[in-house]
Amino acid sequence: MDELKKARGLELLRKLSESHGAPGCEDAVRRIFRLELGGEIFTDRSGNILCRRPGKSKTPRIMLTAHMDEVGLAVQAITRSGLIRFVPLGGWWAHTLPAKRVRILTREGREIVGVIGARPPHFLSEAERDKVLKFDDMFIDVGAESAQEVQERMGISIGDTIVPESAFTPMHNPDLLLCKAFDNRVGMALILQAAAELDQGLHPNCVFAVGTVQEEVGTRGAQTAAFSVNPDVAIVLEGAPADDLPGTPEDERQAVVGSGVQVRLMDPSAIMNRKLADYVVRTARDHEIPHQQAVRKSGGTDAKVIHLSGSGVPTIVLGVPARYIHSHNSIIHMSDYLATLELVSRLVHSLDSETVDGFTSFDD
Repeated sequence: MDELKKARGLELLRKLSESHGAPGCEDAVRRIFRLELGGEIFTDRSGNILCRRPGKSKTPRIMLTAHMDEVGLAVQAITRSGLIRFVPLGGWWAHTLPAKRVRILTREGREIVGVIGARPPHFLSEAERDKVLKFDDMFIDVGAESAQEVQERMGISIGDTIVPESAFTPMHNPDLLLCKAFDNRVGMALILQAAAELDQGLHPNCVFAVGTVQEEVGTRGAQTAAFSVNPDVAIVLEGAPADDLPGTPEDERQAVVGSGVQVRLMDPSAIMNRKLADYVVRTARDHEIPHQQAVRKSGGTDAKVIHLSGSGVPTIVLGVPARYIHSHNSIIHMSDYLATLELVSRLVHSLDSETVDGFTSFDD
């Protein structure tokens, strides 16, 4: 069974991670969601996509959610000589961009490959070489000789979105996977696989599988999605930045690749409901699911707006550790993915009304 789940996970991860899905242009990921999940599927006015999976009871309403978008870029201007100026969509570190290949998605649905360029070091002074590059210092070269060629022959327009060009690649250890956009296509793969594997009508709640838009530019889609679902509890699935690298002391590492699902207790954007967090950790321990707890000093997720929706929503973030997120290539371990999938399944099959009501009982 685990091998079948693993094979299914790999298929979804490949399909999703290679898809174009910059903030505000999540269409390709939304199409995959529709194809993979049947049943009651709808979208809201922001572009979020939702699938309702009824169980034994109409309540509690479980929001199982991940964001569809990845960090990307957008065409800001086209120069006379055919070079493309761009702006970031999401949190890029500019130094990771020069000499990297990208894909520009045109309004007609074509993808044009280009490379990010900047002044070569041969023409820079020693002082200039030590400076951090700015986005205004860079451009995209699509092999054109004029703005007319870019616009009329290639069909590229101002506002078109851009994502890294990066192929899904198993590494020497085939359980280590390399590609762009694991933040957050790993969450989307988990949503689709977990929802598809739900025993029809046997879970003691009503599950809403949700793909949100524009998380990377300010958790925008999650705000309207939470309004649509009106959940009693929310489980946010993420590609969490791994910290098992030089610069982080070993005794402070909380997102180690290959050490299991990260259960995030808090970050600057959200303090998780303590009773829900304890329940999640206890479930992982009871079922011997590899896990690691985290209190993050920086960053944030869709939990930021979901936990504040309505009169408040008990929310937890479960993450698959990913090295080098917000770049052209990140790395995850398949065992972490499977551990997260198992924990999600255990939670969905155990969160009944009595349990969920207990999360918001504050009688001292």
